[in-house]
Amino acid sequence: MCTEPSNVAAGGDDCPVRFRCVGCGHFRTDVSYLPDLEAYLADLLRNRERLLAAVDADEWAKTEAMPSDEEIRRVRRLIARVKEELDDLSADERAQIEQAVAVVRRSRQVVLLATPRVRQPLPDIRPERAPA
Repeated sequence: MCTEPSNVAAGGDDCPVRFRCVGCGHFRTDVSYLPDLEAYLADLLRNRERLLAAVDADEWAKTEAMPSDEEIRRVRRLIARVKEELDDLSADERAQIEQAVAVVRRSRQVVLLATPRVRQPLPDIRPERAPA
């Protein structure tokens, strides 16, 4: 979750740090995002391996696209911290949290699926035509 004002105002499409969320002071998360964090870590590791194997890319491009070791460490630490906090709970508390997370994740999916997307109008590639 991002709290950076210009990015929030732009609906998440105006990140000043190029979507390097874990390195930003405006980044917030909670236990309901744990599966997303784990998937993000897997993507970082997969992308790193793919870039290391790439032969048809300029070195500068590979360097720019390469997930940093620090980003990977931060995501791992964040996941570990969330899991440690869950482990500190009693079995009953953990069950309540897991139930609440399931509800939040389901409702989050419904909201995302129901959110209409408004796109910029496509430019007229034939400006000589009269508008309709």
